[in-house]
Amino acid sequence: MKGDRGQVAGWIFAGTALVISGGALAQQLAVNVAGYPSRPIRVIVPQSPGASTDLTARLIARSLSDAWKQPVVVDNRPGAGTIIGTELVVRAAPDGHTLMVVASGITVNPSMHKRMPYDTERDLAPVSQLTRFSNLLAAHPSFAGTNLQDVLAMAKARPGTINFASAGLASGTHMSMELLKAMTGIDLVHIPYTGGGPAVTATIGGQVQLNIGTTVGVLPHVRSGKLRAIAVTTAARSPAAPEVPTFAESGVTGYDHGPWNGLFAPAKTPPAVLAKIHGEVVRALQSPDVRKVFANEGVEVVASSPELFAGMVRTELAMWAKVVKAAGIKLE
Repeated sequence: MKGDRGQVAGWIFAGTALVISGGALAQQLAVNVAGYPSRPIRVIVPQSPGASTDLTARLIARSLSDAWKQPVVVDNRPGAGTIIGTELVVRAAPDGHTLMVVASGITVNPSMHKRMPYDTERDLAPVSQLTRFSNLLAAHPSFAGTNLQDVLAMAKARPGTINFASAGLASGTHMSMELLKAMTGIDLVHIPYTGGGPAVTATIGGQVQLNIGTTVGVLPHVRSGKLRAIAVTTAARSPAAPEVPTFAESGVTGYDHGPWNGLFAPAKTPPAVLAKIHGEVVRALQSPDVRKVFANEGVEVVASSPELFAGMVRTELAMWAKVVKAAGIKLE
């Protein structure tokens, strides 16, 4: 009996200790959140200045700085298809003072590289998908096809004779076309360039028949008559070009690919800190001034929950693994 009492007393002591420990932890988390941010925040952009990802990061950084009265500095670290900058974030202290705004190519990288210095799902904490935009397929005016059905019919009749320019191997624009090829079974020849600008220039010059680029980058040349719009890649028409049909409307049922920008933190960042960051980012994205800037660029504001964003990342990692394998894409 005495042994039983001792055991019960031990349980009570352990339970009390657990409650005290849990309460202390909760109190510490509250202190951490209340004091966050305690110093300047670095937002790493693993791409060059001037791109849509950089614009997104700078808009978010300005809003966070105004809200938290702390400097929020954008740090561009391009290289290796976003891998260099992403690794810096993975290795940073998980305290919310290092964040990353990155493009959707981060979900393609694991399929393109045999050895990655990090695991995208394990080593990063998704905070929110920030934005989404369309890619636009356009043609040189001399190209015989006027719509996507024409392109598909011509490609099936003469496999390997139609080429398209993109911003580079495994870029978001290139992957839009690889997804189209995988869904339709057509054979198009990819001509990669060192960016969207050179790809558009080559298409305007007649060196390439088709161009796949961001709506923002291609649309001005469509408006001027130098290129002819074929279709946009997202399920819904682009607000920037509502007159241009989608791939899905043009007969490729279920096609939906829109490059995006998202916000990540290092894994193991305290959930309460992540929640504070997410809440402020959503408020920033809902600002009329921020929305106006994005609207002028033809960009859709998303502001998803961390859970939805994590699910989308998981889905895209699996999707691109299949597309890359089927296409036999390899980095040189």
